[in-house]
Amino acid sequence: MHLKRWITGLIALPILIYIIGFGPRWIFCLLLYLVSLAGLIEFYRMSGQNIPGIVRLSGHLLCLLLFISVYIGKIYFLPAIIVFWLFVPMTLLVFGLFSPGRNSTGDLGKALLGPVYVSLPLAMLMVIDRYPGGNIWIFFLLTVIFSSDTGAFYCGRLFGKHKLHETVSPKKTWEGAIGGLVTSIIVALWFLRILHIHRIDASIIILVLALSVTGQIGDLAESVIKRSHGVKDSGQILPGHGGILDRIDGLLFAIPVLYIYLHICIV
Repeated sequence: MHLKRWITGLIALPILIYIIGFGPRWIFCLLLYLVSLAGLIEFYRMSGQNIPGIVRLSGHLLCLLLFISVYIGKIYFLPAIIVFWLFVPMTLLVFGLFSPGRNSTGDLGKALLGPVYVSLPLAMLMVIDRYPGGNIWIFFLLTVIFSSDTGAFYCGRLFGKHKLHETVSPKKTWEGAIGGLVTSIIVALWFLRILHIHRIDASIIILVLALSVTGQIGDLAESVIKRSHGVKDSGQILPGHGGILDRIDGLLFAIPVLYIYLHICIV
């Protein structure tokens, strides 16, 4: 399992470096949409077995509209798209999919939760990419989150004794969580000293801590979804990692934190 994780990571790393750092931006945006689509499919497969296929399809199409709107700079379409994520499934239920006794509100909640949980944060990366040095900030985000994941995993295996939240994720420990925080700070400082995208001060340390904490919360949040539906992994697309959501769960929670920080402190 560990060998598969490292092999998958080593194969993906140069591809990500090229696409994020040097590739045409349309390829970067296309990658984000494909990741969003795969994650949304996994989410619906895990939690939305009762959601009608046409409702899932509407979610996929509206997510495509989201990425197209952000790509062409029509961000003011975003509030309407979010509303349509709910109103379109509601309309479909009204005109043909509703039946007495059906938990329609539960289906609608899952139909809305999927795009908000998976697609919206990934679309934020397209906005971050347009900030000054945006692609470097994306590398910074990935570095912090993946180093936090790795540090938490190995520190938990080596030193873990006190359970973090046993009912949600039995293997996670407080020692692993602290190890993830420490690892993310060390790696982030190393990153900043090399690439100089921001001076090392209190605000950037707070940002790193916030990214690491929210990333670990995101990991636990996906565990809640999986345990609620008796699923071990969200998918099998990534050898050694599971599904797309298993790999980006922490990233999804951390993206809005970086988005807000850059909007307030940089832009």
